Amino acid sequence: MTAQDRNALGGATSPYLRQHADNPVHWQQWGPEALAWARERDVPILLSIGYAACHWCHVMAHESFEDEATAAVMNANFVCVKVDREERPDLDAVYMNATVAMTGQGGWPMTCFLTPDAEPFYCGTYYPPAPRGGMPSFGQLLEAISDTWHSRRGDVQRASAQISAELQANSAGVPGGQLPVDAALLDAAAAAALRDEDVARGGFGGAPKFPPTALLEGLLRGHERTGDGTPLAAVARTAEAMARGGIYDQLGGGFARYAVDADWVVPHFEKMLYDNAQLLRLYAHLGRRTGSALAVRVAEETAGFLMRDLSTDSGAFASALDADTEGVEGLTYAWTPDELAAVLGFEDGVWAAGLLAVSSAGTFEAGTSVLQLPADPEDWSRWATVRAKLFEARARRPQPARDDKVVTAWNGLAITALAEAGAGFGRPDWVDAAADCARYLVDAHLVDGRLRRASLGGHVGEAAGVLDDHACLATGLFALHQATGEAEWLTRAQELVDLAITHFADPAEPGCWFDTADDAERLITRPRDPFDGATPSGASSMAEALQLAASLSDPERSTRYAAAVADTLDRGAPLLARSARSAGHWLAVAEASVRGPIQVAVATDGAETGLLDAARRAAPGGAVVVGGAPDSVPLLADRPLVDGAPAAYVCRGSVCDRPVTGTSELRAALGR
Repeated sequence: MTAQDRNALGGATSPYLRQHADNPVHWQQWGPEALAWARERDVPILLSIGYAACHWCHVMAHESFEDEATAAVMNANFVCVKVDREERPDLDAVYMNATVAMTGQGGWPMTCFLTPDAEPFYCGTYYPPAPRGGMPSFGQLLEAISDTWHSRRGDVQRASAQISAELQANSAGVPGGQLPVDAALLDAAAAAALRDEDVARGGFGGAPKFPPTALLEGLLRGHERTGDGTPLAAVARTAEAMARGGIYDQLGGGFARYAVDADWVVPHFEKMLYDNAQLLRLYAHLGRRTGSALAVRVAEETAGFLMRDLSTDSGAFASALDADTEGVEGLTYAWTPDELAAVLGFEDGVWAAGLLAVSSAGTFEAGTSVLQLPADPEDWSRWATVRAKLFEARARRPQPARDDKVVTAWNGLAITALAEAGAGFGRPDWVDAAADCARYLVDAHLVDGRLRRASLGGHVGEAAGVLDDHACLATGLFALHQATGEAEWLTRAQELVDLAITHFADPAEPGCWFDTADDAERLITRPRDPFDGATPSGASSMAEALQLAASLSDPERSTRYAAAVADTLDRGAPLLARSARSAGHWLAVAEASVRGPIQVAVATDGAETGLLDAARRAAPGGAVVVGGAPDSVPLLADRPLVDGAPAAYVCRGSVCDRPVTGTSELRAALGR
């Protein structure tokens, strides 16, 4: 048996790959060795891409990859390669584009057949073990692909050449210089997005419904700029619908990935770090802006979920909780009225069932219900006691697996959310958690001056960091600099921004960005996708990082960063004009840009922090707030105390107001 004639996933740094280490399939990790083995054997590559918390990935694994007969066919006719999409987003992007081009849709698990030169010639997603719903069985597919490879090689070569050419043609950057990034563009983008709002149930479009977090943040910032109540009402409707629905964990805090229905009742139960980090930032911002008790509570509970359930021994945050528990969706989370009564007693059980929309008919499967909170309890003290008892009882149930992989970009989102919300809510414990996470990433994920994508158990993987890793971590460190006043985080963030400019910027098209570095592994095309999805795109994330860099740096650096962010937003303008719902983070960054961006520098004497606290509470989204001794950091240069008292300097772009020393004056200067 050669080194390749066995499953090679046991030493992977990805929990998803390790889930498949005991399959009878001779899975290989992606790399030149696997491609070379396919050339040597003259067989296609069977590329399977998924992630640890993916329900249908588990289903296909149980049905096909754990089956000895199916594995024997796979091993005999293909070089089988497993990829974690979260560890290798570059590979996922390339082959997802190919899958969508071939089939009109994508998803995971992704199943692609490639030539030994890594060119795709047939792509799909999930395949059942027996023909179903017009789909061939996985076995039939394997037989057909193998037969085509051996008997109609010309067809394979023509198909692979055609799809590779199409991918190359679609990899050009977004043209710039088409539209000014101004108030008119942002107002039109918001209006276009709001036309798709489901006013009755919250959210946009129909089922399934995903949290439109970046778009809501952009709309909230638009309200702060214009004072228009229409976008604020839409944000409040969706935020409340999600927080009261089953997509939100009413006992433990935190949000599931999406709702399968239009009413936010039944979730797809996986909980992702990137969703909860972004939602924490949104709800904290909404709470600061409106004083909504619901928004404040959800922000506090979501921060608690991150720190309790996703914190790792390193201080960083794990990627996800699985969609399934022991192979069953919702096993941990669903309840019947009898189960509530068994934990709480009859009287409290009946009360809780009414409060949490749990009925004998059920809202989920087999007469069970996902907990909702359609209205606030009349007795919050009673609810706190009931909630604690139910949470304790749930903790004794089987629990979903956790993907302990630490992804740089997603941890950057968590640092931003915890630092920003912690500063705004006066929660130093959140800021400390952000700092612990940042310290681990800076110490462990930066290897020989370059950023890596992920680690597991303190062991850093080989996969290089992509654009959003650099941008999201830089943004998090800028947020931490603002929350702590520590200059080290500013320096580290600037270094990451400079790394990104050097290795990811398109030298031929200023303002365009590649998602992989100039010295990264060469794929059939160099991916770059400017549209925002479940996470902000690398390009829009870079726009935010550059904007913060320009606001917080010394004048020489600031000028360079400001030019780069202007070029980048110029490339985002067409996306806002034609596809606002897929450009939510672009909208948020552009809103901050059109307002100035706003910079608040609070010169303090080290003892009195009232003015700084007020600035952090009142600052609109996208503003920067820094406090400290005069001249301690660039934004405080030449900004002294006023008559010995702390003073706040509010600037919009290059135009600054006179310093103020009172909180009411400061709030007025910030439009509050």
